[in-house]
Amino acid sequence: MLDDRLKTQLGTYLERLRHPVQLTAHLDESDHSTQMRALLDDVVQTSELVTWQEAQGQGARTPSFSVHRPGESSRVRFAGLPLGHEFTSLVLALLHVGGHPPREQPDALEQVRGLQGDFAFETYYSQSCQNCPAAVQALNLMAALNPNVRHVAIDGSAFQHEVQERKVMAVPAVYLNGEPFGQGRMELEEVLARLDRGAKRRSAQRLDDKDVFDVLVVGGGPAGAAAAIYAARKGISTGVVADRFGGQVLDTLAIENFISVPETDGPRFAAALEAHVSEYAVDVMKHQRATGLVPGEIHEVQLESGATLRARTVILATGARWRDMNVSGEAEYRTRGVTYCPHCDGPLFKGRRVAVVGGGNSGVEAAIDLAGIAEHVTLLEFLDRLKADEVLTRKLFSMPNVDVVTEARTTEVVGDGDRVTGLRYESRQTSTIHRIDVEGVFVQIGLLPNTDWLDGTVELSRFGEVVVDPRGQTSVPGVFAAGDMTTSPFKQIIIATGDGAKAALGAFDHLMRVTAPAA
Repeated sequence: MLDDRLKTQLGTYLERLRHPVQLTAHLDESDHSTQMRALLDDVVQTSELVTWQEAQGQGARTPSFSVHRPGESSRVRFAGLPLGHEFTSLVLALLHVGGHPPREQPDALEQVRGLQGDFAFETYYSQSCQNCPAAVQALNLMAALNPNVRHVAIDGSAFQHEVQERKVMAVPAVYLNGEPFGQGRMELEEVLARLDRGAKRRSAQRLDDKDVFDVLVVGGGPAGAAAAIYAARKGISTGVVADRFGGQVLDTLAIENFISVPETDGPRFAAALEAHVSEYAVDVMKHQRATGLVPGEIHEVQLESGATLRARTVILATGARWRDMNVSGEAEYRTRGVTYCPHCDGPLFKGRRVAVVGGGNSGVEAAIDLAGIAEHVTLLEFLDRLKADEVLTRKLFSMPNVDVVTEARTTEVVGDGDRVTGLRYESRQTSTIHRIDVEGVFVQIGLLPNTDWLDGTVELSRFGEVVVDPRGQTSVPGVFAAGDMTTSPFKQIIIATGDGAKAALGAFDHLMRVTAPAA
């Protein structure tokens, strides 16, 4: 099951265990159970402190196994195989149940330990989902630390009947005590904020009380991380406020064009960015969304929580988001068949018919990936030809279960009230309306800059991008911008990092000039 390299790595990690850990499995004679037995055999071979046993009787999903200390109740459980992106979740569950101290902030851990009540969480994931581990790991940690919390992580492909009964069409999908709790990437602080209503108010007060920053970076993607590092290296007080650290990179699967890094993926790259920033004296404020900018001698950044941060210079780096189709049914069926992440949600559509809207590189790559999972894929492109690279289009046209329709204007997502059942498009050649029967619609039509909150404060292009000069300066003195939200051409990770460094140097130069003593 596990190759020798993974076994060696796992054994190294499990040397950190402080207490024995027991794995208790519910198994049958299915292929999934056979694979789980092999996985558990491999895990226990890597540490003398880990053992496994097969449970007697029914009462849990099969196949599944719990991670607990001998003699204690089972609060952390995996239903299905925790492989792919979820293998790290298994490693961390073993470590945390086994007494290895978590790396999260002490106040967050104390908040977890103090939760009162009964919290039974369930998370549906797919092994190819790069956003699922954040939620799985946060909830596993809570269950490991607090006896009032239980969590089971469920591989949706292994429990398709549950996915269909609960109408799970996007992962991660989290349930609490049988009711929907959240969808999409969630970290520990976000889960706690939903459970503890007073946490948001306390966090806002702490932010309000912060001193004025020399540089405040708004955004935690590649541009924001680079800006923070370059600013901190100048020895000036630096803060980063971000909705999620890593930004859109977290939704990227393969990264193979960042110079000196031959191959990585979005979550690993985002983690490396955050780790690099943490090497410097940077005040990182995560899970905070900016809602307004008030320029002045001291600039103010207003946050959704009600807090306000102040800085002498500001670097805007809030990136971009997937563009919506803006057609009837799209919003209604979002997460119920309409999705924007083929890597995350593709496995939920195994054996089904799906559509991909968009014929650029992202759309064609999505169609190729989905062709290996779905029964049939229809790709719709507005123009008269695909915009993707030739090597991708050749691959696409070689797939036997893919149809490509060009000059197609998507007009409606059709559903039955619960989930997607089809899609309508207009032929731009004949002006006729066509319907295709699909259960999933994957939207891949480009990006929109996250600049809605800046309207009226800095100059924006007709595409909504922040207008910057070669130094990253915006139309407002002391306010700089970097990355995909700006007029900088070519939206690439490596360009965003360069833009971030340039904006930080521009901000530092501005600070030197405005604070220089009079002659």
